[in-house]
Amino acid sequence: MSTLLSYAPAFPEMLLALAAMLLLMLGAFSDDNDHNGAFVGWLAIAFMIGAGVIITLQPASTQSLFNDAFVVDQFARFMKLLILGGTAAAMLLSFDFLRQNGLMKFEYPILMLLSCVGMMMMVSANDLIALYLGLELQSLALYVLASINRENVRSSEAGLKYFVLGALSSGMLLYGASLVYGFTGSTSFMDIANVAQANSASGNIGLVVGLVFLLVGLAFKISAVPFHMWTPDVYQGAPTPVTAFFAAAPKMAAMGLLLRVLGGAFPGLEEQWQQVIWFISIASMLLGAFAAIGQNNIKRLMAYSSIGHVGFALVGLASGTPEGAQGVLVYLLIYLVMTLGTFACILSMQRGDEMVEEIDQLAGLAQNNLMLAFTLAMLMFSLAGIPPLAGFWAKVYVFWPAVQAGLYPLAIVGVIASVIGAYYYLRIVKIMFFDEPQEKFVPVSPNLGLVMGAALIFIFAFALPQLGGPIVAAAEAAANSLRL
Repeated sequence: MSTLLSYAPAFPEMLLALAAMLLLMLGAFSDDNDHNGAFVGWLAIAFMIGAGVIITLQPASTQSLFNDAFVVDQFARFMKLLILGGTAAAMLLSFDFLRQNGLMKFEYPILMLLSCVGMMMMVSANDLIALYLGLELQSLALYVLASINRENVRSSEAGLKYFVLGALSSGMLLYGASLVYGFTGSTSFMDIANVAQANSASGNIGLVVGLVFLLVGLAFKISAVPFHMWTPDVYQGAPTPVTAFFAAAPKMAAMGLLLRVLGGAFPGLEEQWQQVIWFISIASMLLGAFAAIGQNNIKRLMAYSSIGHVGFALVGLASGTPEGAQGVLVYLLIYLVMTLGTFACILSMQRGDEMVEEIDQLAGLAQNNLMLAFTLAMLMFSLAGIPPLAGFWAKVYVFWPAVQAGLYPLAIVGVIASVIGAYYYLRIVKIMFFDEPQEKFVPVSPNLGLVMGAALIFIFAFALPQLGGPIVAAAEAAANSLRL
């Protein structure tokens, strides 16, 4: 019993891994595949809630396992709750769509569970080998999810593009990890940090090049410019609930891993990695602002929007301070809620059995379904960063640490990109409220309505100290457990 308890820090991951195996057996030995798929999905959500409860009951102190390769601290717990919440909400969004399109197979929730285990391992990784194991466990499941609609050419193409570019990014990350190992003699983040903090580290070209390749591999995972090319095609081609999942939990995990790597392994090379973060942040903000303007497909628009929001989040990271890391965590939480709420609205865009993805098809929605139009409009305002909605405060929390750190150009570019990006968000609002109405959408399902309602309440209530205060305090505690 004492041996089992020694693995307590990894109980959430162990629970989800065992749940995935159990649900796989349950699905494989059941005859009614469609009904069983929904049942397995609800069980998967229950197991994720159970894992979340375990995380909240864990002690606040830092714990580690496997020779410090797996660490559980305040930062890991905060990120894991975001990952679990994003995955469970994405699962909830999936049920109606999958049932209507004949995709309600038991493999779907199992793949999401396995991906979730990988993501949770990523944010607890304190070693390059643990980092890679978590990253690949997440990625392999995501490749299959992207192409799960095998009868659809776009879905198969999305899965293939994601796989090829994902394999390329993994190769770059592995090459960087091998260079870091070669020039430090260890895969442990703590040992790498000791070498990186030495006086001669900045002149260690091999270590710096290894860091750059690591950052390139991670930039692929967060779809930051110039490694964003897979994002619009995969977002558009994958089934809409899968796109919602991609935009939510994996983004949280990849950003968490980036924070962990830079804060845990390379605190002594700030000047070197800050230059890379500077560039990809500015490039992501500007491309996300300009490239989305001409999009007519709302899923492609959300892809470019996500690229822009990654750039905004990186502004906080570029400051290299605990306040900046805190801002990134607050930004990620708010972005997660806004994205899930928006995709709940997108999944509600349905006429008969046909999903509508074109923005022009939203014309006059306010006259046919005022509540849906109002919810989507508020989410668009929040994504644009209009006060007093949550999206505005998210940008304040990342821009202010940058200003305090003297990174004025970065903050100025961020504000300009926000103003430009507001155009395509407000264009959607204009189409919904002022254009001639078209045929009505089908009524909103309870699952989608629940996610939309929760997101709407959150973006309004975040400014209240009763909600925003505890979130900011938890993000501060999480950020302080990093070395930034």
